[in-house]
Amino acid sequence: MKKNKIEFSDDVCYSKTLKMKLYLKLTLTCACSIAGIAAFVTGITFGVVHFKNSSGQGGFDSNTSSHISTEIFSGEDIPVQPEYNDSGLSYISYRVKKGDMIGFIADEFGVTQDTIISVNNIHASRLIQIGQYLKIPSMPGILYAVREDGETVESISKKYNVDAQKCSSVNNLGLSEKLSAGKSLFVPYAELDWVTRQEINGDLFTKPLKTRRFYYSSMFGWRTSPFDSSKRTFHGGIDMACAKGTPIYAALPGVVSVCGDNAIYGKYVIVSHHSGYKTLYGHMNEILVRKGQFVDTNTVVGRVGSTGMSTGPHLHFTVYKNGRSINPANLWK
Repeated sequence: MKKNKIEFSDDVCYSKTLKMKLYLKLTLTCACSIAGIAAFVTGITFGVVHFKNSSGQGGFDSNTSSHISTEIFSGEDIPVQPEYNDSGLSYISYRVKKGDMIGFIADEFGVTQDTIISVNNIHASRLIQIGQYLKIPSMPGILYAVREDGETVESISKKYNVDAQKCSSVNNLGLSEKLSAGKSLFVPYAELDWVTRQEINGDLFTKPLKTRRFYYSSMFGWRTSPFDSSKRTFHGGIDMACAKGTPIYAALPGVVSVCGDNAIYGKYVIVSHHSGYKTLYGHMNEILVRKGQFVDTNTVVGRVGSTGMSTGPHLHFTVYKNGRSINPANLWK
């Protein structure tokens, strides 16, 4: 039997239902393709924008404020332009890098060492740390805390011999406005007094022994007692061991206030200095000054010995600030 040939025509091969399915499939395919292309374009665009906004830039992440106006935090070696306010005073923040010294940082930003020390309340300039942030003002000067009620911008400016009008403008205060004790203001172009600067820079005192033939047998702070190894005691000075009879010099000019001899320090001398400082020289073999005598750093106050509670020839050297012992190593050259 001869089979009929099937012809692929609209009437024979495709029903209306099949046509609808084909059209629907084609429509969905096109829609998916368009959606895919759109998603691809959107992803590329977002990536480019994100790259432009993030590539090569670093910043300071603060969890205390989402808005930073006058303080710009920078750890990079690039110039940072501060934003100025109406008074002309603004601040940026600088992150300390390896090798930095306060003098170098001050020169870089056109301010003084006094400015950085004062604004950041630095008590020992040698102890600034890598990674530490320092506030840098837009002009040299120092922070001043009003000491007594009734002080004015005019009187403070006169004390530091600076322009009162400039000081008034920077702090938005009247020249004759009476200020309360404790209020802080920025005094443009003012400098720290010599004593404060030397103290902070660790250059206030000289070592009381000028010989190089000594060693530090005990430093300031807690230690195992040299008389009872089972106990820990606080050592309020620095012990410098050397030969008996070695000359001991005053570490700072001053007046001898005590020449004594007791069971603890043996023969000792106390010298009173300016700004509330006193120095004690203990365990001496002999005392070579008298009470009331003025001494300077070239005056021999005594000689090294081992009197009092001592295990051998050495100088016990203590520095007092307003009656409290402090670490001499932070204050001498």
